[in-house]
Amino acid sequence: MKMYYKWVLILLLAPILLSAQNVTQQIHGIVTDAQSQSPIPGVLVRVLNSDSLMGTSTDADGKYKLNGVHIGHVTLGFSMMGYKPVVLNNIVLDIGKEGIVNITMEEYVDTLKEVVVHSGKSKDKPLNDMSTLSARQFSPDDASRYAGALSDPSRMATNFAGVGVANDSRNDIVIRGNSPLGLLWKLDGVNIPNPNHFGTLGSTGGPVSILNNNMLDQSDFMTGAFPAEYGNAIAGVFDLKMRNGNTERSEFAGELGFNGLEVQAEGPFSKGSNASYNIDYRYSTLAVFQLLGINYGFAAVPQYQDLSFTVNIPLGIKYGTISIFGLGGPSYIALLAKDQSKSNLSTAPLNEDTYFNSNMGVVGASYKLFFNERTSQTIAFAVSGLQNITKIDTDYNNITKLTFGQNETDIISSLSYTINTKVNSRNTIKAGISADIYYSNYADSVLQDSSFTYGEKFKTTNTLLQTYVEWQHKFTDNIVLNAGLHYQDFLINTNSTAFEPRLGIRWNFAPKQSIAIAGGLHSEMQPISVYYYENKLPDGSYASTDKDLGFSKSAHLVLGYDYAFIPGWRMKIEGYYQYLYNIPVQIQPSSYSVLNIGASYYDPPYDSLTNKGRGRNYGAELTVEKFFNKTYYVLCTASLYQSKYEGSDGIERNTAFNGNYTLNALAGGDINLDKARRKVISISAKINYAGGKWYTPINLTESEFEHVPIYESNLAFSEQYPPYSRIDLKVALKLNGKKITQEWAFEAQNIFNRQNIFQRIYNPNTNSLETDYQLGFFPVGSYRITF
Repeated sequence: MKMYYKWVLILLLAPILLSAQNVTQQIHGIVTDAQSQSPIPGVLVRVLNSDSLMGTSTDADGKYKLNGVHIGHVTLGFSMMGYKPVVLNNIVLDIGKEGIVNITMEEYVDTLKEVVVHSGKSKDKPLNDMSTLSARQFSPDDASRYAGALSDPSRMATNFAGVGVANDSRNDIVIRGNSPLGLLWKLDGVNIPNPNHFGTLGSTGGPVSILNNNMLDQSDFMTGAFPAEYGNAIAGVFDLKMRNGNTERSEFAGELGFNGLEVQAEGPFSKGSNASYNIDYRYSTLAVFQLLGINYGFAAVPQYQDLSFTVNIPLGIKYGTISIFGLGGPSYIALLAKDQSKSNLSTAPLNEDTYFNSNMGVVGASYKLFFNERTSQTIAFAVSGLQNITKIDTDYNNITKLTFGQNETDIISSLSYTINTKVNSRNTIKAGISADIYYSNYADSVLQDSSFTYGEKFKTTNTLLQTYVEWQHKFTDNIVLNAGLHYQDFLINTNSTAFEPRLGIRWNFAPKQSIAIAGGLHSEMQPISVYYYENKLPDGSYASTDKDLGFSKSAHLVLGYDYAFIPGWRMKIEGYYQYLYNIPVQIQPSSYSVLNIGASYYDPPYDSLTNKGRGRNYGAELTVEKFFNKTYYVLCTASLYQSKYEGSDGIERNTAFNGNYTLNALAGGDINLDKARRKVISISAKINYAGGKWYTPINLTESEFEHVPIYESNLAFSEQYPPYSRIDLKVALKLNGKKITQEWAFEAQNIFNRQNIFQRIYNPNTNSLETDYQLGFFPVGSYRITF
């Protein structure tokens, strides 16, 4: 055993003990036009924070390469006659991994305009140039760097204005008071189902993300008034891009952390090849500990694994580029009655064992071809799917019987075509069409009187068609109009069609200030299971009462003001109003509305619904941010809002997500321990304070009589939990050796063990009301090596 520890110590400390003479690395990438997406040759690329002059220019394919760049925080400048210059601050460069920096540049409308060299594209601006407001790009490094994010894009997004947490144990997010169901996930241009382990059909979150932070590229996150190319969503959009592998050399990485034990490999297929691969595999950390006999304190150990990959094959300018991508994995957990005393499972019957499987995956390919330097087309095809399997065994006098079984599967075939043309420096047009074909197979059964009764059983095929056209017009370099029209049709019935105009305009009325307004209509289909829910009729027969439901719809209006008051700092104010209509509610007068789905573990059945509900969300948001520059960053946000709804009883109530306010403060930075920047300590801290969720009280007397929770539906969401607050802290140490980079990190979530209430529930075993709490103090360690 002593010899074992000796070798472990040598392995971990070897890069520190080795002399690290080589403290430089290579940066390379591609520069493209922001509107046409075609490569730009002749762009001057310089390292701005170097003691020596270091620069190069892009070749005919828009590619550049910088050798001998000192590791640490690097600032790059990109300039080209006729284009707005771009400055990228705080590119983190390590020994173990080359820097790959791909950027876009925007052409001036007035080519005679004087070039202002210090101008640059802000990280606060989205990659999608058609977005006017309520959108920003994010980096995978942010999800790794921010305290509380756990390398998860969803958890990272809770630092942004207007975004809240639905449940600490999951990454569902609440955007401007909307249910988490209103979020759209896109991956490399394709709509995908819930990309989370233990995710359920119709939901958008889960405890652990399948999305691998090490496989993602710069991506966009939107919270309202999104462009016309995005449909089937009323709350927000994650538009994710997967990262291509390094085309210069092979690189490898390994990591052990909250998301799992991980290995990664990337590189060119052959020397001198432009084709590359990138692949990553993870296995659940807690399952690894269990195999090693280590008790982490959980009675039910979640088990999961996932695989992500990309293959990029450039065929040349004349023949286009083929890209192949995929991700997915299975997850499993067993909630056993014998373990109830060890965990928070006391509300389950004392004689039940529950087994839950969830399987998610997507694989796709795209082909992009430039007709000329201004016009390109992209064809994409993908197959994705999500499956949930649940089984409950019940013990009757030491005889175990299967009493409940459920198997639900959605397989989606997606085909899309997009054409993009930059007419001139003032006008860009983008149009597309897509079809998502849903193959659904749902079945569940319950043991009643020695025989199984099916509660839900159907196989069906349905198609969602979408098409859009967008136009960007630049009146001047400072006044930009984005206009578009989106159409979608769910072929399940004649009620599910929508024409949705979108419009936005931005005016940069001063060198550092701008105002903007954006609005539009947005629609979203219901989860597949809603349409096929069968209601029991008085004569004992069953009928699908919800099959004629239409889309949930909303109208967005957003006003914004942006002010870069100090170099590197930005203040943004947005006010918004969202009117929700055509919302499914029950036919009989009640307080039920789908706008509250996702507020608890259990949602009522979709019984006899009609599109007569409505709601409204409105509020104001403030963001003050210092982008990561000069080794530190700050992000402070404040949101004040109201979220209301009406059920079929016509009474306006708070939604479950109407917290009224959310305050976030995030800060962090790097400390170099030596001049060569080989040893770096990173610190990040986050404070979150938000209003409590609203809930429906339980009638304890009736619940004791029925032995099930009986809610006071006439008092729906009339009571509010106390405010939510949490402080997270993360500390990391990075060591750059001769050829290897290592990083140790320790993160403590909810460091003061604040007891935030998640829900109050009825326990039939004790005939009493009990309180479920959010995540308490939760320490997480990680280790990463790249070479």
